[in-house]
Amino acid sequence: MKMLRRITIAQHERGLKFRNRSFEAILEPGVHWLFDPLGRTEVQVYDLTVPEFEHPRADFLIEEARERIEPYLEIVEIGDREVGVVRKQGRIAGILAPGRRQLYWKGPIAVKVERYDLTAGFELPKELASLLVRAKPVALASQVADAVSAIEVPDTAVGLLIVDGAFVRELAPGLHAFWKFQRALKTELVDRRVQTMDVSGQEILTRDKVSLRVNLTALWQVVDAVRARAAVTNLVEAVYKELQFALRAAVGGRTLDELLGDKGALDREISETVAERLVGQGLVVQAVGVKDVILPGEMKTILNQVVEAEKRAQANLIQRREETAATRSLLNTARLMEENPTLMRLKELETLEKVTEKIDKLTVFGGLDGVMKDLVRIQVPAG
Repeated sequence: MKMLRRITIAQHERGLKFRNRSFEAILEPGVHWLFDPLGRTEVQVYDLTVPEFEHPRADFLIEEARERIEPYLEIVEIGDREVGVVRKQGRIAGILAPGRRQLYWKGPIAVKVERYDLTAGFELPKELASLLVRAKPVALASQVADAVSAIEVPDTAVGLLIVDGAFVRELAPGLHAFWKFQRALKTELVDRRVQTMDVSGQEILTRDKVSLRVNLTALWQVVDAVRARAAVTNLVEAVYKELQFALRAAVGGRTLDELLGDKGALDREISETVAERLVGQGLVVQAVGVKDVILPGEMKTILNQVVEAEKRAQANLIQRREETAATRSLLNTARLMEENPTLMRLKELETLEKVTEKIDKLTVFGGLDGVMKDLVRIQVPAG
């Protein structure tokens, strides 16, 4: 049996020496000869390029051998209300949860732990939040996912922060990150842009019992996200229901003729009704428009017949007006001819000209005087 054992510790290594399973010392780089005739000495070699010291008896070493290990190991103890961010060579490498104890070798890799007090606030500084949320290493990204809740609020929305079930504050556009430890965090995004909503295929009876289908389009917007969240469970569903109810009330209170005659009044009534109901809920409807009013087939036929009859009556009325105007014109002409014989003679000659245009051959008796006086004669009744 060998009485001496040779142990070589490299420059980048340290050794933990145990005798009879009890910690004895930390071996520095070099060649060490151990007198161990009974094989009761054990040396565990650690690589300093991995600064984390992991050992099943780490807590025991801290409590029982602190003075012997402190020259070689940095002892980091995170309080119950703290969180630690580990930096290696100035770069973020990990996160230590509250109550965590970790040992690091003092060696070629500089390790620094930044502490953050959870009682002072749970939002991460902007620079730290950006580094953690966008971390590339898989190991670090996994730790960040367990320790940090992040939300990126676009400039078209507003964020809401809810902690332990209570609303805390609005979040401005940008990246926000919060420590998850010892609290339940929830973030919500509310779009502030104007949105379009369609209320389609609504089967409604008018006041005169005509069944029709109406399609409606509205523009709505969230103007107070906090108030809207407190007042309404589902924003889209709430606006849809209010538009639906207002549409049914407005159509049901009108006859078909009133509905078809002034759609603008229908739009205004629906808009005013919805605006009144949404007061105090952080929501506003900016515009309402009825797109389509769809009638059943038989009602379309009846309406077409009514329109056709109306147009026919209008055409007859116009025709009668024209005939009356023509008769009045003839009467005026007759009066003028009665008062002026020369004008009457000119009318006779005009008539003669029209007649001769349609006659192929004309035999005249009595000469020109017979043509002028006897062929055409307009009899004027004796007054």
